[in-house]
This record gives sequence, structure tokens and C-alpha cells, in this order.
Amino acid sequence: MNRPWETPSDTLAGTPGTPGTPGTARGAGRERPFDAVVPDGSLARSLPAELRAALADAVARPAAQQPRWPSPERVGEVRAVLEAAPPLTLPAEIDGLTGHLARVARGEAFLLQGGDCAETFTENTEAHIRATAGLLHEMAGILTGATGLPVVPVGRMAGQYAKPRSNALDALGLPVYRGDIVNGLAPEPEARVADPARMVRAYANAAATLNLLRALPRPGAGPGPHVSHEALLLDYELALLRAHRGDGGTRLYAQSAHFLWIGDRTRQPDGAHLALAQLLANPLGLKVGPSTTPEQAVEYVERLDPRGTPGRLTLISRMGSGRVRDLLPPLVERVAASGHPVIWQCDPMHGNTHESPSGYKTRHFDDVADEVRGFFEVHRALGTHPGGLHIEFTGEDVTECLGGFQRISDADLAGRYETACDPRLNARQSLELATLTAELLGGA
Repeated sequence: MNRPWETPSDTLAGTPGTPGTPGTARGAGRERPFDAVVPDGSLARSLPAELRAALADAVARPAAQQPRWPSPERVGEVRAVLEAAPPLTLPAEIDGLTGHLARVARGEAFLLQGGDCAETFTENTEAHIRATAGLLHEMAGILTGATGLPVVPVGRMAGQYAKPRSNALDALGLPVYRGDIVNGLAPEPEARVADPARMVRAYANAAATLNLLRALPRPGAGPGPHVSHEALLLDYELALLRAHRGDGGTRLYAQSAHFLWIGDRTRQPDGAHLALAQLLANPLGLKVGPSTTPEQAVEYVERLDPRGTPGRLTLISRMGSGRVRDLLPPLVERVAASGHPVIWQCDPMHGNTHESPSGYKTRHFDDVADEVRGFFEVHRALGTHPGGLHIEFTGEDVTECLGGFQRISDADLAGRYETACDPRLNARQSLELATLTAELLGGA
């Protein structure tokens, strides 16, 4: 039986995807301003004039990677439902995470962030949520046990339902799958139609995930649970904005998550994603890749962290194993010289994706591990803190990434290739990477 927020077409397929490329997507960019200038209702009325004007300016800018909804009227109806719904996270939780991340920025802790590449409605089961959360905490335990350094675990959970894509059409000529919040994975024309009602189902699934996470015991009563996702689908993010008045004035929170990041394909300096992120009180992440220059990195930092607040901004490096040692040092040096206390986090996944001989999108564990080593080598040489790890993993025994102690080969990929988008490390590979990271962190 399907849960109320599911349809029979929302099933996983083991079809390999198409490797993505950094930068603005070709054909899939979908840059457009939004129809609604500012979310309607109590939010608009509660905003000071200056903040309201800034929000209006942000959402009027071009927005990359947005779906072409068949009915703008239906989008407005769905957004109205979400605007009236309870928030998924609370300001006290969000501010608490910023406090924990401030310790990371000062070199007193380590940020471990991970989970599915793309969450799906059908896999949003108790068993899957428990496995993901359990693996995240097990990895954190390895890191703390080996180094004595506190670890701040943050899940890619309860909202990672939208995905940027490189092309508008897939290999079958169908509209590309953009995540369960937009359309279905099944290779059928009907499933691939962008449906705004899916935003409500994504909200319901996120709420269910958070409900379970909050009930689960946390080893050592550590911080959390905290969840994160890429702030990609702006119709969803705008609908879950909430304003809160405090001693410092009115602050705008994205209450769809605790932590949001801006991806490599949506960090255009003049775009809506970056402009919206500037206005948020949440801690933020920004992906920086091979195309990021030191000058751009400083510009991003000054815009997203103008007050130099520890814990406010995490720069997520995704360079690739063969390039991290050359491309990362100039960025770290220039940002350090700016005086902003950012967190540097390593994403060793996205720069190491390739197509296997059998046609599956995959990553080799050796490349993932080598990028982590390179990341630590750079920070050790510069005297800066290697502050975190950001990976795509699952607690399931899948066969999506090559190598590791299990020596997964190309011939093994078809056995349990279950991802909805990009390949994930399985549980054993994730623990292997945590052990390696602990060794590097202990010697950093």
C-alpha cells in the first residue's frame, strides 16, 4: 500500500544516470524569475520594509535549475498550503547548530555531513532512516574515538529531494528526473511531468523523517539531530521561510532544514539562489569547484558572511582527486587572508564521478580517499583547519561505488545499484573512509 504522499510510479530503478558536469547546466539551466515576488500572507506582513525589498529583489533574479511547471496557478496553490503549514525546524535548533559549527570554525570540532544523494519517497522508511542515521553516528564515533575531537553530525536528510541536472532530457528522450519533489523516476512520460503537488509530499516525508530522528537515541547525547539539503527548488524554500523577531531585530529563517547549501550549478553571482541565501539566518554551505577562482571565493564569502560570524559559512570543496592539491591552496590562502572564519569541508564525491565500462555512473573508492588525503595535505601545509567531510552514503549494502575493502568491481555494480541519482558509498566503504579520515585528522 502506498503512503498518502506516494504514487505507484515513485519506484526506484537501477538505470544508470548520466555523469553531471560542474558549472551552469546546458539545456537544463531553466533560468527564470518567479511569478510571486514575495511569499504571500503573514510572512510578507511581518517583514520590515528593507528586508521585504531585499527578498523581492532576490526572487526577481534569474534562477537556474528550476522546473517548468505546467500550471503556475497550481504552484501558487501548493505554495499557499506550505506557507500555512508548521515549519519543519525551529530557530533555536538552527541557532544551536550555528553555535556548534562555530567550534568547527575555530578548529575545536569536525563537521561530518552525509546521507543519500537523492532521497526518495518510496525509500523513506523507518529502516532506511535508522540505517542512515546510525551510520552517520557510527562514523562520528570513529572520528571522535581516534582523535578526541568533538564531531558535529549533520544528515543529508529530510529534504534532499531536488537534484540539479546537466541536460533537460535523459538518454530515452524523456524530461530528466529532477528529484521526487519535482517528478518521478520511472522512465514513463507521465511520471516525468513536473508536478507541484509533490512539494507537499516532500514536506510530509521530511516531517516524518524528522519526527523519527528526534525520537532516536543519540550516542553520547551529542548535538542534533540536524538535517540539511541543497537549497535548489526555490518554490519550496520560499514557502517555508519564516520571520522571527528577537533582540537583534527580525531575522529570516529557512525552516525547511537546519543547514542549507548552494550547489556548484546555482552559485551564479547575479542569481536568485545566492541572493536569497544572503538573507537567511541559517548556517550555509557553498560548493566550490575547479571553476571557482580565489577572487570569486572571497566575493562569495563577503556576501554570505559579511559580519565574519564563526559557524555561519562552510565552503565545500569538490575539486577531484587529481586537482585538489593544485586548485585548493589558492582558495584557502585568499579566504584566510580576508579574515573570514569559514569552515573548509571536503566533498570527495562529485569531482570523482565517471561512467564505468558497463555504463553505470560510478566513483572509485581510491579516488574518493585520495581527494580526502589531498584536502588534509593542503590544510596541513597552510596551517589551516580541515574542518569537515561531506559525502553521499547509505547504510544499505549497495554496489554503486567501486573498490574499498570489498573490492567492488564493474561486474558487481549491477548487483545492487539502487541510487535514484548519483552513486553512494555503502556502509562498509563509509566506515573505511571514516577510519582513514580519523587517521588524517589525528595527524593534522
